[in-house]
Amino acid sequence: MFTYLVLYLVLILTVIGSGSVIFLFRSDDQRILKLLLAFSGAFLIGISFLKLIPEVFSSAAKYVGLFVMLGFLIQLVLELITEGAEHGHKHAHSDDEKASPFLLLIGLCIHSFLEGMPIVGAFTTGIQHTLVIGIVIHNIPISLTLMSLFLHYGLSKKRALFFLGVFALMTPLGSILSNTIHEITEASLGIYFNYALAIVIGIFLHVSTSILFETTEHHRYNLQKFITVCFGIAVAFGLSLI
Repeated sequence: MFTYLVLYLVLILTVIGSGSVIFLFRSDDQRILKLLLAFSGAFLIGISFLKLIPEVFSSAAKYVGLFVMLGFLIQLVLELITEGAEHGHKHAHSDDEKASPFLLLIGLCIHSFLEGMPIVGAFTTGIQHTLVIGIVIHNIPISLTLMSLFLHYGLSKKRALFFLGVFALMTPLGSILSNTIHEITEASLGIYFNYALAIVIGIFLHVSTSILFETTEHHRYNLQKFITVCFGIAVAFGLSLI
């Protein structure tokens, strides 16, 4: 239980901390965000291929590939709401879009809740920690984007931080639900949690490929992005050896 409390605390504080950083930078400086996105995308696709996919395909669960595709499609549907905030594509439009920040929050909360569901005792500690690290790194640019948009749409700092806190709780809540189901059910649910992990892998693959295959505006930072992507994959490889 203590281990999960630490993981939840890390997940929550990462979102709050990275989202709060928006107050320290110019809102029109996108260079750091683009490089953070490049690193997170490379890291996500790295841990997916090097650790998470081998885990689910080595299990006894059937049709795992179908659930990976399901996760990919779920992310496509969620982007109808979030407009790509998970990979930095959400842009602010007219000021009269009062519903936009709340629709964005709903979509990202669903996204985050699903990512938390495989953080459960059915998996080894190594898989859980790899997944948490992936989510933490993924949430840093998302939190920056989310706070930037909240402030653009006229929310006060206190209200924006409150909604950021709601988003921060979603991944731990997804994990708590799965662990509760796992504890109160006598039958082994390992296969079903493998399906949950497969769905998250599909989400990771969609988000990471969207980041990696986007073209930078005016073709700037291409070399920097390539170096950042290589670094992200190298870190993922190093983590897979642990």
